[in-house]
Amino acid sequence: MPTPIKMPQLGETVVEGTVSRWLKQPGDRVERQEIVLEISTDKIDTEIPSPVAGTLLQITATEGQTVRVGTVIGYIGAPGEVVSGEQSPVSNHQSSAASAPIASSQSPLSTRQSPIAKPTGRAFVSPVVARVAAEYKLDLDQINGTGLNGRVTKKDVEGYLAEMGDKKVEIEEIAAPTRSPISDLQPLTAMRRAIAEHMERSVRTSPHVMSLYEADMTAVVRHREAHKAGYAAKGIDLTFTPYFVAAVAEALRANPQVNSSFSTEGLLLHQRIHIGVAVAVKDGLLVPVIQDADERNLAGLSRAVNDLAERARANKLSPDELQGGTFTVTNHGVSGSLLGTPIINQPQAGILGIGKISKRAVVRSGGHPLLPSADDAIVIRPLCYLSFSFDHRVLNGAEADGFVGRVVEVLESWK
Repeated sequence: MPTPIKMPQLGETVVEGTVSRWLKQPGDRVERQEIVLEISTDKIDTEIPSPVAGTLLQITATEGQTVRVGTVIGYIGAPGEVVSGEQSPVSNHQSSAASAPIASSQSPLSTRQSPIAKPTGRAFVSPVVARVAAEYKLDLDQINGTGLNGRVTKKDVEGYLAEMGDKKVEIEEIAAPTRSPISDLQPLTAMRRAIAEHMERSVRTSPHVMSLYEADMTAVVRHREAHKAGYAAKGIDLTFTPYFVAAVAEALRANPQVNSSFSTEGLLLHQRIHIGVAVAVKDGLLVPVIQDADERNLAGLSRAVNDLAERARANKLSPDELQGGTFTVTNHGVSGSLLGTPIINQPQAGILGIGKISKRAVVRSGGHPLLPSADDAIVIRPLCYLSFSFDHRVLNGAEADGFVGRVVEVLESWK
C-alpha cells in the first residue's frame, strides 16, 4: 500500500505550509530519509525527508501550493503501484496566495455560468493566469481547469474568454509586464514575498513615529575590550548586540507599556520579555526570538544571539523560534549604516534600530550646559544613533522617550 507524505507539523504555532520545491519527480527512486521536497513556513525553507524507501508515485500538492498541516502532499510506494482514488484527494483547506485576491463573487462573468466544484490542486495559479484573471476580472472558480490536479492553465482561460464571447487575446502580450530590453524580471522568493506582505501590512496598520537618540558607548566599548578574551576562552564571541539586547530588556521592565500590543479592546501588556533580533540572511531577513531575555546575563545573551544568528544563516531555525516576540531590535550598524527608520514588526508596539558605533567629536561642558564656557572641551567618543519606531496608538512621545532614554542610560553607565 502506498505510503503518504504529509505536510509536517514544523512548530507548535504552524498550521500550514507551502510547497517550495520538489527535489524528486514521479517515477524517481528515493531512499528512506532522503530529501524529497522543501517546505516554506513563515520565510523558512525546511527540507522534508522521505518516510520510507521506494518510488515517488504521485505528487498531490504542486510547487507554490499552500496546504494545512497533516494534508497528504504525495505518495511513495513500489514501482508501478497505483494510488487509489480514496487516497489521492488533497484537503479542501489548501490555499494559494497567488489565487486569493483573484476569486470574487462580484465578477461580471460569474452570473453567466453556474459554479463548478473545485477539483483537487486547483489552488495553484501561475503568474500568467493570475495577471490575465485580474485584467479581465475573472472568477477562476468558474473555470474548469485541465492542468495537473485541476489547475487552471493559460489555455483554460483563453477557452473561457472565447466561450463568453470576448475577443480572444494573446495572453503573452497582456500578461508580460512592460520593461526595457535590458531589464530582467526576477521572480519573488517565498521569503521576499512574506517580507513584503508583512512590511506593507505593518505600515497600513500602525501609525509609525520615530524618536532619535544618541548614545555614548564608551563604557560598553571599555567593558567589551576588557572581557572579550575571557569570553572567547569560553567559546563566546562577544559582540555589541548582546549589550543592546540587555539594555532594551532593562528598559522594557522599566516601561512595560512598550512591551505590549494594540487591540480594539485595549492594550495587551505582555508579562514576559521576548526580544527578536533581526538577522540578515541570503535573499532576506529573519527575526529569531530570545525568550525571556530579561532573565539572562550578558554571557547568556551572547550565546543566544550567536546561536540564533548562525542557525538563521544556515537555514536551521525552527518556525517556533521566529514566533512570540514582544519587541525587536535591528543592529543595522554592523553593515556601516549610521541611521535607519525601521518598520515595526507586527503586532509589537515598537522596534529599535541601532546605528554604527563610530568615533565623533563632542563637546563636554565645563560650566553651563548650553552657554559657551572657557571650561568646555572637545573630546572624542564612540557614539551611535538609536532610532525607535513606535506605534502611536500605543505610545505617546513622552512614553517613547522614557523608554529610549532608559536604554541610553543603561549603555552609558555599563558596569
